[in-house]
Amino acid sequence: VDGRAAQAELPQRRQRQVGPGLEYHRDGEPARVDAAQQLEETLELAEKRKAAARIRFQRSDVSREADVEAMIELAMTEFGRLDIVFNNAGIGGALGSLLETEVDDWDFTFAALVRSVFLGIKHGARAMKATGLGGVIINTASVAGLSGGAGPAAYSASKAAVINLTRAAALELAEHRIRVNAICPGGILTPLLHRGNPEQVKRRLDSLQPWPEAGTGENIAGAALFLASDDAAFVTGESLVVDGGLTAMGPALPRRMRPEPEEAMAQFQFVGVDKGTTGEP
Repeated sequence: VDGRAAQAELPQRRQRQVGPGLEYHRDGEPARVDAAQQLEETLELAEKRKAAARIRFQRSDVSREADVEAMIELAMTEFGRLDIVFNNAGIGGALGSLLETEVDDWDFTFAALVRSVFLGIKHGARAMKATGLGGVIINTASVAGLSGGAGPAAYSASKAAVINLTRAAALELAEHRIRVNAICPGGILTPLLHRGNPEQVKRRLDSLQPWPEAGTGENIAGAALFLASDDAAFVTGESLVVDGGLTAMGPALPRRMRPEPEEAMAQFQFVGVDKGTTGEP
């Protein structure tokens, strides 16, 4: 990506989730990143690539406007510009039957997965508009937002909201040369999904999708790099599906997504809320 590919992969390379503030400088220099979560692995990788001086960490709750605004301000203060925002914070959210889901769990899910994207777009686009240089905003949605039955109800509804918000933002921001796109991952083998049982979940993913290998963080990083690059200069308002052919199965998808009782993904049969790596109980 014009000399940026090796650097721009930093936040995703170790298959971890990252927050909404990622800034990639558009030249041949190492990327400058303002990450919302304190990820030691990211810093270690940056140090190996001699790019640690270009990273700023700020612990943030991406569902709180003051935190997101402060993070964007940090990027602008430290780097003088904002080129790319990647709204990629994620949790599993409310689980179980709609009839048993608690309102607080539903609201928590939408705050983490939808409000956070809105705030990243709002404050990221403000900064980009102020510089007059345009920019790129990338939102993580999911194949679960494309149909029913591909994930828990609250999660699926929130990702559908992200897809539509992406389109609405793309329309509003096009005149400012700010492109807005989404990525719809399928089953991606990350700690957020496998929770310490990668082999068990990998077998489940392999049985679900046509492609013979489970998706990894590198696959999503590659999609983000494309959308962030000049190769995608005429792409906006799109939702790029990265799922190993999962959604190509059409009507068969919901049936195949039903969890096996003995497998880790059977957690979706229970009522509750998965708060991911937020640290909240």
